[in-house]
Amino acid sequence: MDDTPTNAELVAGLIRLLTVEKRAADVYAGAPQKDGIGRVFGGQVLAQALQAAQASVTDGKSAHSLHAYFLRGGREGAPIQYRIERDFDGRSFANRRVVAAQENEDGIAVPILNLTASFQLPEDGLEHIDSPMPDVPRPDDLRPDMDQRREIVAQWGDKLSDQQRRMMLRARPIEMRTCDALHWMSRTPREPRAHSWFRVCAPITGADDTPELHRAIITYASDYTLLGTSALPHGLSWMRNELVGASLDHAIWFHREARADEWLLYATDAPWSGGGRGFNRGRIFNLAGELVASVAQEGMMRKRATAP
Repeated sequence: MDDTPTNAELVAGLIRLLTVEKRAADVYAGAPQKDGIGRVFGGQVLAQALQAAQASVTDGKSAHSLHAYFLRGGREGAPIQYRIERDFDGRSFANRRVVAAQENEDGIAVPILNLTASFQLPEDGLEHIDSPMPDVPRPDDLRPDMDQRREIVAQWGDKLSDQQRRMMLRARPIEMRTCDALHWMSRTPREPRAHSWFRVCAPITGADDTPELHRAIITYASDYTLLGTSALPHGLSWMRNELVGASLDHAIWFHREARADEWLLYATDAPWSGGGRGFNRGRIFNLAGELVASVAQEGMMRKRATAP
């Protein structure tokens, strides 16, 4: 019997993962990922923290930016608590500060992420854009990344650990189609630019279909591919265990509403790396070519001493 989840089940699972539960006044809990292994995905903590902040703003204001620092790696299998501070409530803007904490193996709650989010009442204003969408293939003209993942596993299977193979082949709620060749097994240095289309793999409907959820999913997906962009010029790969890395901070600016179940282009570049860090930027466009969000992240990036 095939127990592979359907696309609708994968998306329902992502929605459950990003739906935080209120435990007390300004205290929320985020569920762990089902069958998660190792360290919690940073995009999950970002999205759950944003959801907690959004739940505390009920006067029509929408999140327009967030800035976060990753303090420690979260541990899969344990819930994460999100405690909110209401730093500011104005007529046009509001601000929320969120501390994400998780019990460590000794049962002590320790902070793993600090996030600040700013909210604004919708209004009309001066408009311009000086960031055209890159001229890249449309998603319908590209192969799903999963097809390429299967080919990589078939070619490099004996060089991958069981955990790496499971990670490569695991069904995902976020469908991606990469415009550039996947670089995980390539040693050829490339310019630090990458382009990928993404969307959830099934429509979001009913009561779940809210702008807040779409922003949370875009936040979740914004942690994909970003740090890897700064590794491209060096011909090194996390998949070959040549690098040690972790996200240090993450910022997003939401420019207009967007749907996470429609194709979005994630164009990333890395203008600098050095000192054991890589700096990465991202622009997210809808199919009409409109800029819907901007992203920035710095991450730790070190060459592993025992790299082949």
